Amino acid sequence: MTLRIGNASGFYGDRFDALREMLTGGELDVLTGDYLAELTMLILGRDRLKDPDAGYARTFLRQLEECLGLAHERGVRIVTNAGGLNPAGLAERVRELAGRLGLPVRVAHVEGDDLTARHPGSIAAHAYLGGFGIAACLRAGADVVVTGRVTDASLVTGPAAAHFGWRPGEYDRLAGAVVAGHVLECGAQATGGNYAFFADHALERLRRPGFPLAEIQADGSCVVTKHPGTGGVVDVGTVTAQLLYETGGARYAGPDVTARLDTVRLSQDGPDRVRVDGVRGEAPPPTLKVGLNRLGGFRNEVTFVLTGLDIERKAVLVRRQMDDALAAAEVRPAEVRWDLVRTDRADADTEERASALLRLVVRDGDPQAVGRAFSGAAVELALAGYPGFHVLAPPGKGVPYGVFEAAYVPQDTVGQVAVLHDGRRVAVSPAHETRVPADVPEPPLPQPLAAGPTRRAPLGLVAGARSGDKGGDANVGVWARTDDAWRWLAHELTADRFRELIPESRPLPVTRHVLPRLRALNFVVEGILGEGVAAQHRFDPQAKALGEWLRSRHLDIPEALL
Repeated sequence: MTLRIGNASGFYGDRFDALREMLTGGELDVLTGDYLAELTMLILGRDRLKDPDAGYARTFLRQLEECLGLAHERGVRIVTNAGGLNPAGLAERVRELAGRLGLPVRVAHVEGDDLTARHPGSIAAHAYLGGFGIAACLRAGADVVVTGRVTDASLVTGPAAAHFGWRPGEYDRLAGAVVAGHVLECGAQATGGNYAFFADHALERLRRPGFPLAEIQADGSCVVTKHPGTGGVVDVGTVTAQLLYETGGARYAGPDVTARLDTVRLSQDGPDRVRVDGVRGEAPPPTLKVGLNRLGGFRNEVTFVLTGLDIERKAVLVRRQMDDALAAAEVRPAEVRWDLVRTDRADADTEERASALLRLVVRDGDPQAVGRAFSGAAVELALAGYPGFHVLAPPGKGVPYGVFEAAYVPQDTVGQVAVLHDGRRVAVSPAHETRVPADVPEPPLPQPLAAGPTRRAPLGLVAGARSGDKGGDANVGVWARTDDAWRWLAHELTADRFRELIPESRPLPVTRHVLPRLRALNFVVEGILGEGVAAQHRFDPQAKALGEWLRSRHLDIPEALL
């Protein structure tokens, strides 16, 4: 009674051909597509301001033009959150498409997540719904289910609940599906994409990773794999990396269940097959997360290229010149940020290697403060600045930037509705039992390694990492591949040592979570991303490479591990 669920999209803009590849590459029962992220909701919100009929992922509709007939022919149901801010509108477009193609496809959608009216000033405010609205649509016979904002894992828990007849309260089964959904949600990240130990595999194999699928069982366990013959790799490491991505502590809370990540067991089940079992679940929290997106103001930037000698003095000169110009402007930007990136080398053999980058970013609520006066001040230095003056690109007009915030509302104040293919509207009840998640006490650490000779070396020689964003916070999951490496890592990489290695984190709260079954540590750094990805607060605004930076830092590592 295995349910085979594949995923063909990890974000809005993912590989266009993936939908067809997944439908033609092997057997599937359900194909999902995850198109939504915090930044995507802001983008769709701005689309909707221009056109009230917009607000959904247009890419999905174009993909479906090529593949709806194929999915119907193969009996594969499609479940997607591509509805974004307008699931009813996208569902209607899919019906029109099916009509043009002459396909008897039943289309349903889920709504109720839109809470924008309750949050004045927001472009988009949407609650993260669970999977039982999707399940209701599928149980009623839908071939395509379109949602707005649901949790990413709900795209898997909904079909699994419908297929196996799970009901609210079957927490272990639902938690297993949540873990499967979390592994699948980012597409090729589970099959070797963005993988710390990519160099262990032939580059030819990683050039075009296939997309993942999960073979789910009635008890909630699954095997993560991919279609035969596709690129990439599925092993315990790639699945561990994705499990740690954008998570926090051992309790992974969602609308239908709180999954205990500290209970997950991973084991290799053959080539490109990883078994996931042992997952325990608990009652979900009494509240739903709401993603609030609003315009934060306007920003502009320019990057000055400093070449050759006297880099520091050149930087001081241009900073003082720009400060004078901005001080003389009618409106000075509220926020001015400078960053000097020393990419230059002494006695370099190319001009580029001899150059450093000085980045200036300005922000203000008034577009005039970051507009022509700022751009003009930078350009006017072209013949009056430091020797070798040039910029990567001339600054233009100020552009709006967004801010993401999380809020929480009681589950029973959000009216989730499954709109079936025949037009009937079915209310989806909130969780009947809830539990406020609490931090799990830190488990006992393994016995430390015996003392021995050490060598100064990069952490990444013995540990993998993957990092990401949640609003203004970042998480960095770090894992060891052997028991001995775990015994060293668990004792060595404390929160204080993390702060030493990542200087940006020193003034910020850093919390370490220990996950022994995964031989992993998960660090949450609060506030390192400012007001979220859309605010472009730092060089790497989604903290995608924060884990790789950590892996490149040097520690005294036991020689026995190297």
